[in-house]
Amino acid sequence: MLVVGDSLSAGYGLADSGKGWVALLEEKLRTRNIAVVNASIPGDTSAGGLARLPPALAAHSPRIVILELGANDGLRGLPPAALKANLGAMIDQARSAGAQVLVLGMKLPPNYGGRYAEVFERVYQELAEEKKVQVLPFFLDGVGGNDHLLQSDGLHPNAEAQPILMENVLEKLDPILISIKQP
Repeated sequence: MLVVGDSLSAGYGLADSGKGWVALLEEKLRTRNIAVVNASIPGDTSAGGLARLPPALAAHSPRIVILELGANDGLRGLPPAALKANLGAMIDQARSAGAQVLVLGMKLPPNYGGRYAEVFERVYQELAEEKKVQVLPFFLDGVGGNDHLLQSDGLHPNAEAQPILMENVLEKLDPILISIKQP
């Protein structure tokens, strides 16, 4: 399994990055003999992920790719159409390499404006429908907006939030894991 993401998946700000949601997921999947490669980079955008994906696919030959990108696109006010195009291309590349894909959706803080936030968030639903791909609508569900689960910057989940994030992902990942085991 390959995770391509940003700081939310790279364990940014955690005293022990081994306690991030990706490491927790790998620990949980160890009994199923599934290795997890975390190719996440803090600050990455969907354009950066798109540039990094082909060599990562070639190096790791994953059967599952988790795409956790878009937060930095939104925080920088980049066009939602570019986010959709980049994620769509990543989905196509991963599938061409023989992998199934899970996309982790993102929502923006309310101060980004209702119209922009609405168009941004809709990207993930449109990808789910158009690409017939599994999408977790809001990766930070149960965490975002809960100050006690966020670091002092108010954006990055703290160590207490990591198991919640892992469970959010696992819920959408389970059907993919089941389908891979079937002939």
